[in-house]
Amino acid sequence: MGQKVNPIAFRLAVSKDWRSKWYASGKDYTDKLHEDLAIRAYLRKKLQNAGLARVVIERAWNSVRVTLHTSRPGLIIGRQGKEIEVMTRDINALAKNAQVKIDILEIRKPELDAQLVAEQIAIQLERRISFRRAMKRAIQTAMDFGAEGIRLRCAGRLGGSDIARAEGYREGKVPLQTLRVPLDYGFAEARTLYGIIGVKCWINKKEDDGKPAPGRERGERGDRGDRRGGDRRQNNRN
Repeated sequence: MGQKVNPIAFRLAVSKDWRSKWYASGKDYTDKLHEDLAIRAYLRKKLQNAGLARVVIERAWNSVRVTLHTSRPGLIIGRQGKEIEVMTRDINALAKNAQVKIDILEIRKPELDAQLVAEQIAIQLERRISFRRAMKRAIQTAMDFGAEGIRLRCAGRLGGSDIARAEGYREGKVPLQTLRVPLDYGFAEARTLYGIIGVKCWINKKEDDGKPAPGRERGERGDRGDRRGGDRRQNNRN
């Protein structure tokens, strides 16, 4: 009890996919790992205002493919694709002259992306907006856009208090231990004058594909109690 696990790593190979897709062994693995960390740090710093949610890095032989999931693709591409050319050249230097290709995928509903919601709250905290107001507004917006549930948690010197504390709000259904639920997780840090405030966000995205619940098809009887009750009624009729 009380052990913490990363919600994304907890759901790998079930409902989440890896964000670094390549294989290496020995010293080559260490070099590629540090290259990935340098690429992610560079993109986070350069695209901090571009609504960057996720960075997926794929490697094959001497090529590197970087996929950017963003809510503002226009800011990343720039005029006539100049920003893409600059990032390609910089990532090429970080990846030791490997062939680099950058793909951009647009996020249609940033209000339902946990990482973007957490970053938006962090930006509001840095602008000295009340943390309660920022969290409640984010919850209301996510529920209006069709979320099944949302949970927010802020920790640090909230409101400039001398003693750090944590406060959270929750609305709807957010089952953290159910792997089949399409749960999204995001984390961001707000660097305020009083210190760093951490923001965590869990969003339960509603996915209704019209299929029946697992373990019970259409027209199938319920549990054993239903069948027994039906047998008793049949015996009474006889």
